[in-house]
Amino acid sequence: MGFERLFVDTWGWLVLVNRRDIHFGEVAQLRSVSRGGEWVTSDYILDETISRLFATYPFPIAHRFMDGLFQASGAGALDIEHVTPERFGEAWRLRAKYKDKPRISFTDLTSFVLMKELGIRRVLTGDAHFEHAGMGFERIPKSPH
Repeated sequence: MGFERLFVDTWGWLVLVNRRDIHFGEVAQLRSVSRGGEWVTSDYILDETISRLFATYPFPIAHRFMDGLFQASGAGALDIEHVTPERFGEAWRLRAKYKDKPRISFTDLTSFVLMKELGIRRVLTGDAHFEHAGMGFERIPKSPH
């Protein structure tokens, strides 16, 4: 592929649904210039996103947003990776490796595994854990908070 892929964390999706978020313009601009297959997320990230959206927003807004993501995936504009048993096992091994970082969520660990496996270094997130892991991930935007 001739472009650099971007892993989208829960934070990125939550920014895109909230036009009042201070990062909405920047994240929406990133999305508007991306090509098909450039954005990647996971089923674990979507689990978190769905839970947060439906707890925070009225049902029609949350449902419409998620439908849009699933349609984008069906059209090839978004790749949704699945945490397979092998990927889960690797994330579990990372849990032991990062015993000194108990606040890194298991979902983040699965994201680290996917990003490493797929050769993705950029991540759309406000979560500094991606940088604290020391795996060479670059957080976009640079300093979201």
